[in-house]
Amino acid sequence: MASSVYDAAGGAPAFLALAQAWHDRCLEDPVLNHPFSNPGHPLHLERLAAYWGEALGGPAAYTQELGDHSDVLRMHAGNGEHQDLDDRAQVCFARAIEDADLPADERLRSTLRGYFQWVTAEMSDYPDSPDDVPAGLAVPRWSWDGPVSAGR
Repeated sequence: MASSVYDAAGGAPAFLALAQAWHDRCLEDPVLNHPFSNPGHPLHLERLAAYWGEALGGPAAYTQELGDHSDVLRMHAGNGEHQDLDDRAQVCFARAIEDADLPADERLRSTLRGYFQWVTAEMSDYPDSPDDVPAGLAVPRWSWDGPVSAGR
């Protein structure tokens, strides 16, 4: 068995494929389409893949090149409560695992779904303002057994 979730999924190429598949699924969703159709950073998918990869046992590419967990939380903060969006995003993620053709290992897929559910909830912790997010939070780590370190 691979030592990390990142390795078992297939490393950087797998996470880039997953980010693309998830983004495509979100664009197809009638509710998620709005927040996902706005032009964002031109390297959004690469950045997302690096963030997920780092959290799931891959190299610290996000932290070394792009920022920390506080930066990610601030990008998602100040949008009010949005449980329906979060629920839809999780469904899209579960389907994107299939679309990205990740290994058909149920333990891997279950771990990825668990991680995404957890991190989605964390992204909703600051509904009022990006200013509420503490500075200097490390990217939280997730293993086969769940959270290893929290970002908070």
